[in-house]
Amino acid sequence: MLLRRLEYLVALARERHFARAAAACHVSQPSLSAAIRRLEHELGVPIVRRGRRYEGLTPEGEVVLAWAHRILAERDALHQELSALRDGLTGTLRLGIIPTVVPVAALLTGPFCDRHPHARVAMESLSSLDIRRGLAEYELDAAMTYLDDGEPRQVRRYPLYEERYVLLTPVGGPLGDAAGATWSEAAALPLCLLGPRMRNRRIIDECFAAEGAAPVPAVESDSVAGLYAHLPGGRWSSVISHAWLHMFGVPPGMRVVPLAGPAHGPRVGLVVARSEPPSVLAQALVKVARQTRLRDALDSLLTAHLDGHG
Repeated sequence: MLLRRLEYLVALARERHFARAAAACHVSQPSLSAAIRRLEHELGVPIVRRGRRYEGLTPEGEVVLAWAHRILAERDALHQELSALRDGLTGTLRLGIIPTVVPVAALLTGPFCDRHPHARVAMESLSSLDIRRGLAEYELDAAMTYLDDGEPRQVRRYPLYEERYVLLTPVGGPLGDAAGATWSEAAALPLCLLGPRMRNRRIIDECFAAEGAAPVPAVESDSVAGLYAHLPGGRWSSVISHAWLHMFGVPPGMRVVPLAGPAHGPRVGLVVARSEPPSVLAQALVKVARQTRLRDALDSLLTAHLDGHG
């Protein structure tokens, strides 16, 4: 019963609404409210600040919520480990991925599913901030994201590859037959780029700025797919991460041109919560990542495109 009440508390904190939390837990609102009150009585502290509607948690409630996340995560880890001993790995791997890494996710999830056919993957495209929160609150088992100093310390990092930036430009355009291009030359082209809220775009803007350039894109997109949708037809160019070539390749009538200067970006890696015991599903994904050699696969793909064989 304690675990059930902790589940109700987690749902209430997530939904911030008694009726929605009850619906998420498939119980009536009075049942959920009564369970929360019993939890408060058992622990001897007020957990929920109550008014005419849900108003948040008390300081004591925030402490209880943190323990609830931890206890429920350890319960799930126990089930996973026992299931793996009995039937092989089962359960659902909850994987958060920043949008610009989605094009290469299948290079990990595919081998993972091949190796563990009874396990499932629930993949969600999230911002870096949402990934941090999901790992901290045990709502995610693992994430594919940028590895930088902004990541919390309570995670384990496993590098996968470094982003490499190249120019994707029409064959008949000003740089269509160039052996290479500078960032300043790329900035002068009609460009389609990701929007300024995207981390990838901010990194690319820093590369332009290093050469004193400030691109003014004609089109901005909040997704890689939206960006690529504008490239066929020979009107716009784009600066892309080489990893996107895995899913989208080179549109007809375009070619990949190397960029001189700061062509290497930050590291992309697998991140898992530093929990004890560790998630069996997350550790299985880490094992797959170590054997996949993602960096080599993407570098070979880029070389093939640069050599005109892609």
